[in-house]
Amino acid sequence: MSNSADDKQIQTLIERWCVAVRDKDLEAIMAYYAPDIVAYDAIIQLQFRGIDAYRQHWEFCLGMCEGAMLFETHQLTIHADGTVAFAHWLNKCGGTDDKGEEKSSWMRASAGYRKTADGWKAVHEHFSAPFDMASGKALFELKP
Repeated sequence: MSNSADDKQIQTLIERWCVAVRDKDLEAIMAYYAPDIVAYDAIIQLQFRGIDAYRQHWEFCLGMCEGAMLFETHQLTIHADGTVAFAHWLNKCGGTDDKGEEKSSWMRASAGYRKTADGWKAVHEHFSAPFDMASGKALFELKP
C-alpha cells in the first residue's frame, strides 16, 4: 500500500466500515457505499444493484449473527489515482454461536471506490470463497 493521502483516506474508510460491521450498525455500514453500488456478495444471490437492495441484504446478514461479530481485514492493498481507487484484502468473517464459540472463515474481498463531494465511497464490492471444482463445495477451511 502506498502512503498517498487518498490511500490513507480509503484505509480509514475501510477501518470505520469494519467497526460498523462488528458493531452491527447498519446506518454506518451503509454510509460506506455510493447510492449506485454494485455488489457481488458470497451468499444469497448473483448480484445486488443499488443501495436499497444492498441494505436489505445487509439487514439479512446482520440478523443471522446473534452473538459478537468477527470482521477483520488482512493483507490490505489500496491503489488510488485521482477520483478512482481499488482495494483488495483477505477478510476473516464470522461470529459466535449460541454456545459462545467462534465460527469463522476466510474470504477474498475487493472493492472499487469513487471520490465524491462526500469523500470516497465504495461503488463496487466483491466477496468470494474459492471452491473445489470436483465437489462444487466452498473451501472455507483455507487460511492465509
